[in-house]
Amino acid sequence: MGKTKELSKDTRDKIVDLHKAGKGYGAIAKQLGEKRTTVGAIVRKWKRLMMTVNVPRTGAPRKISPRGVSMMLRMVKNQPRTTREELVNAVKRAGTIVSKATISNTLRRHGLKSCIARKVPLLKSAHVQARVKFARDHLDDPEESWEKVLWSDETKVELFGLNSIRRVWRKKNDEYHPNNTIPT
Repeated sequence: MGKTKELSKDTRDKIVDLHKAGKGYGAIAKQLGEKRTTVGAIVRKWKRLMMTVNVPRTGAPRKISPRGVSMMLRMVKNQPRTTREELVNAVKRAGTIVSKATISNTLRRHGLKSCIARKVPLLKSAHVQARVKFARDHLDDPEESWEKVLWSDETKVELFGLNSIRRVWRKKNDEYHPNNTIPT
């Protein structure tokens, strides 16, 4: 069953007043432009509870306040490599104790997901132009001269720390944004 709109307090009070005046469900529904089942449900609720206001919903309230959520989102936006542990500590400093799962659920609810950071070469346009120029200059070199060259894929040089998997919090289709990548 789909989600339906709630009637305003004034409309519900009108339904109860018309019921007290002796009108039937069908007449009230036609007069106010509501469904007959809706009118019946409101009148039954009024007879049972003697009130027409909405009762509070069931379920636990959110552990993290809206301010805490915006603080978390701001931290993740500024530094996508922020870990859940760092976010737990930040929220704890603000006065709320939560688990890592709560942090993950909150960030997912706001469209962020934890993904492995893409590894991209750290190239500027000048680097790309230099590569193209080098390729054109050495286009006609004999094959023997290339045997003396040490190719970069034959060595493992780690310029940017350990070559381990790093995760980032990002929105969908932002995988190649510079904040969400690891230069190689």
